[in-house]
Amino acid sequence: MRIRIVDAFTDRPFAGNPAGVLLLDAFPDDDRLQRVALEVNHAETAFAHPLPPGGEADWALRWFTPATEVAMCGHATLATAHVLHTTGAHEGPVRFATRSGVLVATPGEDGAIALDFPTAPLRRSRLRRVAEALGADPLTVLDTGPHIGDLLVEVADEGTVRRLTPDHKALGALSRRGIIATARADDPARGYDFVSRCFFPNVGIDEDPVTGSAHTALAPFWSERLGRAALTGLQASPRSGRVRTELRGERTLLGGSAVTVIDGELLA
Repeated sequence: MRIRIVDAFTDRPFAGNPAGVLLLDAFPDDDRLQRVALEVNHAETAFAHPLPPGGEADWALRWFTPATEVAMCGHATLATAHVLHTTGAHEGPVRFATRSGVLVATPGEDGAIALDFPTAPLRRSRLRRVAEALGADPLTVLDTGPHIGDLLVEVADEGTVRRLTPDHKALGALSRRGIIATARADDPARGYDFVSRCFFPNVGIDEDPVTGSAHTALAPFWSERLGRAALTGLQASPRSGRVRTELRGERTLLGGSAVTVIDGELLA
């Protein structure tokens, strides 16, 4: 198996969110996929193989954290599309068959890639233990629906998001995957409209560097508040990264660049 490590949602190496990408002829058994993902030990490892021509999708795609398979992952999808395009394995828009339906990745002239994902259905949550677990008082708490499985928590300001030191064990009891903490940008002149951080203890990721799937919830939340369909989010993790979002009703476009930093071979 040839393994590439790709930094996604960034245009420079050692930033954004790293993902393992393996292009295969077919999927081996699930235990093998999980063991490889644990060995790669990034937030997600993506496994893809080509599908017969003429169908609704071009490639089958699955995502694994070091602990489990997940239903949706933005940055590893971006990383996979980047590998397909830069290696010549696929040209033009690529359709991925996934557990979240068919997801399309379209390359742009500037080298960035736009992902077409389902918009998260947001609804109010009445959980009352969020403040203690997160370490900040929530202004708004929303459930993000079945594909993502997070709570979206708005806090007072950008500084509060950046200073969070949550109790990861306590967060794990609040939702299926974890918590998306967000606030409006202090100064939009810096090139982003909102900030976020993502904590996913239930899938073995205390803090995810840059989370594409979370932006399918952040996009409708902030588009409604800011009155614009097209926005830019900054995920304020130590590695950091920016995600361009465009709300299109039941679909959300997620835009970003990627950089391959490692290209190697699995010998085991």
